[in-house]
Amino acid sequence: MPKFLEPTAEEIKAEKLYRDMGLSDAEFDKVREILGREPNFTETGIFSVMWSEHCSYKHSKPFLKQFPTTGEHVLMGPGEGAGVVDIGDNQAVVFKVESHNHPSAIEPYQGAATGVGGIIRDIVSIGARPINLLNSLRFGELTEKTNRRLLRGVVAGIGGYGNCIGIPTTAGEIEFDDRYDGNPLVNAMCVGVIDHDMIQKGLAQGVGNSVIYVGLKTGRDGIHGATFASEELTEESESKRPSVQIGDPFVGKKLMEATLEAITYEELVGIQDMGAAGLTSSSSEMAAKGGSGIHLQLEKVPVREEGISPYEMMLSETQERMLLVVKKGTEQKFLDLFDKHELDSAVIGEVTDTDRFVLTYEGEVFADIPVKPLDHEAPVYVLEGEPLKHDKPANHYDDINVEDVFDRLLTHPTIASKRYLYSQYDQQVGANTIVKPGLQASVVRVEGTNKAVASTIDGEARYVFNDPYEGGKMVVAEAYRNLIAVGAKPLAMTDCLNYGSPEKKHIYQQLIDSTRGMAEACDVLETPVVSGNVSLYNETRTSSIFPTPVVGMVGLIEDIDYLRDFSPKAGDKLYVVGETTDSFGGSQIEKLLYGDVNHETETVDLSQEAAKGEAICEAIRQGVLSHAQTVGKGGLLITLARMSAFYGLGVDAKVDVTNAQLFSETQGRYVVVVKEGQTLAIDGAVEIGTFTDTDDFNVTAQNTTIQRRTSELKEAWEGAIEACMTSVD
Repeated sequence: MPKFLEPTAEEIKAEKLYRDMGLSDAEFDKVREILGREPNFTETGIFSVMWSEHCSYKHSKPFLKQFPTTGEHVLMGPGEGAGVVDIGDNQAVVFKVESHNHPSAIEPYQGAATGVGGIIRDIVSIGARPINLLNSLRFGELTEKTNRRLLRGVVAGIGGYGNCIGIPTTAGEIEFDDRYDGNPLVNAMCVGVIDHDMIQKGLAQGVGNSVIYVGLKTGRDGIHGATFASEELTEESESKRPSVQIGDPFVGKKLMEATLEAITYEELVGIQDMGAAGLTSSSSEMAAKGGSGIHLQLEKVPVREEGISPYEMMLSETQERMLLVVKKGTEQKFLDLFDKHELDSAVIGEVTDTDRFVLTYEGEVFADIPVKPLDHEAPVYVLEGEPLKHDKPANHYDDINVEDVFDRLLTHPTIASKRYLYSQYDQQVGANTIVKPGLQASVVRVEGTNKAVASTIDGEARYVFNDPYEGGKMVVAEAYRNLIAVGAKPLAMTDCLNYGSPEKKHIYQQLIDSTRGMAEACDVLETPVVSGNVSLYNETRTSSIFPTPVVGMVGLIEDIDYLRDFSPKAGDKLYVVGETTDSFGGSQIEKLLYGDVNHETETVDLSQEAAKGEAICEAIRQGVLSHAQTVGKGGLLITLARMSAFYGLGVDAKVDVTNAQLFSETQGRYVVVVKEGQTLAIDGAVEIGTFTDTDDFNVTAQNTTIQRRTSELKEAWEGAIEACMTSVD
C-alpha cells in the first residue's frame, strides 16, 4: 500500500493549514463539528473546495433567491448543469453561462479554452447537442501591452477550442475599460437542443449501481482551481499557474459524441460533468441530489502518472471528464462504448444507502463525510452593505465638438467592429447559422425544422456602478431588446455575476441592489432565470472591476421564413422607436470626455420595454421591417453609423435632437428599417430618413450636420481594433 506524505489532522489544526486551502477558522470549526473529529488532509481539502465561493455561493445565495426561476416554458431550472426551456414539438433548448476569469488572467489561452470546454460539457451532461457558443469579454484598454496580450490569448483560446470541437461561435460582446486592467472577464455561454425524453439529471441513485469515470486520465492540473477562482488576484497569483486547467478539444469532441450516445442507453441513471472541484463536486453532488451515499475506490481512477494521492485525485480539475451512474450489471456496455470512442474509462465505485461520502485507496479510508452537510450546509454569509457615495458635480455637454466625439467614439474598441477578433472563430460549422456575427443576437436553425433559436449575451458595468438597481434592470432589458430585434420571443435567461470582494460594503451593496433590479426586470419581461454562475473577488490589490452582471438570453423564432428577406436595402425607410432624452450618466461620451462615472442614471420603464418589444417583434414577423437595431453604446448617431458601415449603405437622415443627444444612451430605443412600400404602425415611431445606394452618410440634428463617406466609416470602424492590436510597443 503506497504511503502518501501529507500533514496529519493534528498538524492541520495546529498550523492552521486549512487557511491556505481557503477555509476560515469558523468554517474549519464547523467541519470539525460535522465530522465529530479532526478532519484529515483529504477531508479538509474536500470541504475547502465545496465550501469555496465558486462552488457554494456562500455570499450570493440570498440574492439568487430573488430571481424568478419558473415559467410557462421552463422544464428545468437552477440546480442541474444547465437550464432547460421548452420550444415546442417535444424539443427543448438547454443553455448556461459560466465564468473563467481568474484562470484567464494567469494563462489566457488555456483559461479561455477550458472555459469553453467546461460550458460545452455542462450542456452535453444534460443530454443536449450544442448548437452554438457565445462569449462576453472585458479587458483593460488596448493602449496597454498586457491587455493586448491577454486579449490575443483569450480570443485564440476560445477559437482554438470551439473550432476544433466543431461548434460555431455565433455571437458575443467585448468591452474595454481600465477597471479591468490585469483582471479580464471571460464569460462563456453554450446553447444546445434536446428532445424532452432525453433530458438527464446528475443523480446517484439505486443502491449497488456503479459509478463510471470517463475521459482524460487524472493529473495534477487544476488542483484547488475552485478555491483559486474564489480569491482576489495578487502578485502571488502567477505562482498558481498549476491551478489553471489544460484543455484538449480533440478528446472533448470524442467525449461529447460518446456522452450523447450513452444517454440513449436506458441503463444510464445519472451523469454529471467533472467541472469545478472535479471528482469531488461531481460525485458528492450526485449523491446529494439522489438522496444516497457513494463509495469511491480511488485506486481505480485512471491517472496520468504514478504517485497521485487521493487528495490530488479528488481536487484535480483535469478537463474532459464525465462521471456516470449506471445500473449494476450493465457496466461493460458503457465501457465498450467508451472504448469505441478511444476514451479512458473505469468503474470506480458504487452507490450506497449510507448517506455518506466515502473514499478509499486500496482499503484505507481517506474520507468519510456525511453527504448532506458537505453539499447543503456550506455557510451562508449575510453581510452589511453600504451604498457608494457619488458626490461628483453634474457633467455638461452643451459645447461638445460633435465631429471629434463622433470619430473618437466610433473607433474606440468598445464600439468599433469586433470583426478582426471574431473572424478567428468558426461561425458556420454545422451550416445552421442564419445570422452571422456582428449583429446583436445570433440565430441558429433547429435542424430538421423551420424553427430557430435566437441567443444573445450582454453585460453592463458603468451603469451598474452608477446605479446598481437601475443598472440591473438595464442589463436584462438590453438582452431582451437584442432578441426582439431579430424577431424572437424571449423565453428565459442565464446570468453570470462578476463582482469584486463582497466583504467590501459598497460591493456587497452593489450585489444587493443590482440583483434586485435584475429580478424585477425578469418578472416584468417574463424571462425567468434557469441557470447561472457567480464570480466574486475579481480584483487586484489596487483596484476592483466594475460590477458586471452578464445576461445570456434565448428566444424562439417559430418560422424562419421572414429572415430570408431580413436585410435592409437602398430605399428602405429609417425610423426611431422610443424618445431620446438627456441620458449621459454611465455613457460612452461621459467616459470619453470626463473619465469617471457620474451619479445621474435614468429610470428604466420595464412596462414600456415590453410593449415596444411586442410591437416590433410583430412588425418583423409580418414582414414590415427589413432590420431592427437597438440603440446602444454611443447613442443614436453611432448606431446609424454602425448600421451604415455594416451593410455598406448610405444614410440620409434628419433627427430632432440636440448635438449632445446624438450621443445620449436613453434606454428602450430601436432604429427600425421599414421595407419600401410598407407602413409602420407602432406608437411613438418617428421617421428620420432612408438608406441610400450612395457612399454618403449624412445625418442632420438641430444644430449640426455630420457628413462622411460610408466607405470611410466602414474602414475606420472595422479597422480600429486591428490598428490597436498591431501597434508597435
